[in-house]
Amino acid sequence: MTTYAEENEEGDGTEDDPGPQPDFDPLLTPWDEPQSTAHSRTDGRDDIGAVWTPSALPAGKRDAWDDATGWESPPAAPYSDRPQPAWYPPAHPQANPSPAAGVQRPLAQEAIAIPQRQRRWLVTFREVAETLLLALLIFLAVRASLQNFKVEGHSMDPSLSDGEYLIVNKLTYAQIDLSFLNFLPFFDAGDDPLHYLWGAPDRGDVIVFRAPTSPDRDFIKRIIGLPGDTVEINEGSGEVKVNGTALKESYILGTTGCTQTCTWTVPKAGTTESRQTCGSHDCYFVLGDNRQNSSDSRQGWLVPKENIVGKALITYWHHGEPELDLAPNHSVGIADKASAEQ
Repeated sequence: MTTYAEENEEGDGTEDDPGPQPDFDPLLTPWDEPQSTAHSRTDGRDDIGAVWTPSALPAGKRDAWDDATGWESPPAAPYSDRPQPAWYPPAHPQANPSPAAGVQRPLAQEAIAIPQRQRRWLVTFREVAETLLLALLIFLAVRASLQNFKVEGHSMDPSLSDGEYLIVNKLTYAQIDLSFLNFLPFFDAGDDPLHYLWGAPDRGDVIVFRAPTSPDRDFIKRIIGLPGDTVEINEGSGEVKVNGTALKESYILGTTGCTQTCTWTVPKAGTTESRQTCGSHDCYFVLGDNRQNSSDSRQGWLVPKENIVGKALITYWHHGEPELDLAPNHSVGIADKASAEQ
């Protein structure tokens, strides 16, 4: 057989084929095994390197690319099952896991991250500030609607005793001005745009108010006469009449008397006389339940609407011990109530 190299150099000369020559490439051939065993291992396991298959072309006609394409990657196998060459560095031994690792792992997954010290102080300060602000808002809201008072004196016996504590609802007689809705079509607030949200002061209500004679003091009395009413006291029998009709007052103590005059006329609401008499659009005639020991409207003064603090709601302290009860508000309406509104 004639080789390609000899044919190119000597023309058509012939020479015996010396047989396949080992083709060794230091970059491609595994260096830790002989060339004759580079294809596969006798024990059936792949070598750590790739399996090289020589090209079918003669040695003189193949190049580095042909040899490179003859390499095949071994099948995937666990690294620990592959033989290690002598030059390969030894693997670092893995430490045996601690018995507590199995317990620490689920704890670490559910653990709460504690913020840094500076951030923890900021979070604590913010929470305290929010709590104080919320408490302040609640206090102001409660203070704007409710207020506690202590009864001093015996003017309201037997309904309210001296030293008794009660809570007053300051929103009972709240009003709203509807004139701001006049821009709406088909709406007119009228001549009197003020309207009560829950109801106007009524006869029999126990109210706390700033005394017209002493604005720095708070009095507690019962409403007897409304705007437009005529209140009359029978000096002999002590009977109280409103617009000529006697009131049934089962809550009073003693006999109702009068000194200078026994008849009072409460001006109608919104009149000039009302503003001249009490300085307000609405005036009210009040009496204490202890008729023989009470400073009230019998002395010649009326209570303006603006001086009313609120209506007694509940009592929570009586005779030196806690006792919860409703305030002694009584309905003392009269039969001809319509006449008082005329």
